[in-house]
Amino acid sequence: MISLGIVRDPEQAAVLLQPVRLRMMEALRAPLSASGLARLFGLPRQQVNYHLRELERAGLVGLVEERRKGNCTERVVQASAATFVISQEVMGAGGTMPVDRFSAAYLVAAAGRMIREIGEIATRARAAGKTMATLTLESEVRFRTVAERAEFAAEMTEAFGRICAKYNAGEGRSFRFVLGGYPALTAAGEPGEERRAVAVFE
Repeated sequence: MISLGIVRDPEQAAVLLQPVRLRMMEALRAPLSASGLARLFGLPRQQVNYHLRELERAGLVGLVEERRKGNCTERVVQASAATFVISQEVMGAGGTMPVDRFSAAYLVAAAGRMIREIGEIATRARAAGKTMATLTLESEVRFRTVAERAEFAAEMTEAFGRICAKYNAGEGRSFRFVLGGYPALTAAGEPGEERRAVAVFE
């Protein structure tokens, strides 16, 4: 099983993006039979078989083995990738980004672009037998006031720009860095303290 699969076909995405099938795909990171899935989710086996046929037809699930179980032949299947990323052309994003860099829409768009690009680069690297270079830095920061948060943002912006300018060579391989922040979630799932400094490059 490959680590990352890219969904480029709208019909394939439509097959995948159903709650029951998404749950099944999580379980199918390890090989399972239809009867195993039926027991796991408490679903009728006929219903599980239907979803598996659709997933297999779309190339999202593949046969691992067939084994005899009494008078029947049991098919064991597994997801074709550990994680799937839906490509930009399927989502119809058009490659555009919101204008306001302080908006949630901009952060979500940047994160979506990062996921799509990493998926594409991972596919190319795997085909070439190479490893993709990545780095992730993550932290949480507590701000006492809104003014302090704004001061942090200004300092982070200045430092980020200064470091990028220092290492931005005229030649060589380009890397994309994404730095963003959003409110942390508390244990109860409600917005909490401000979070996070994240830098990712691929």
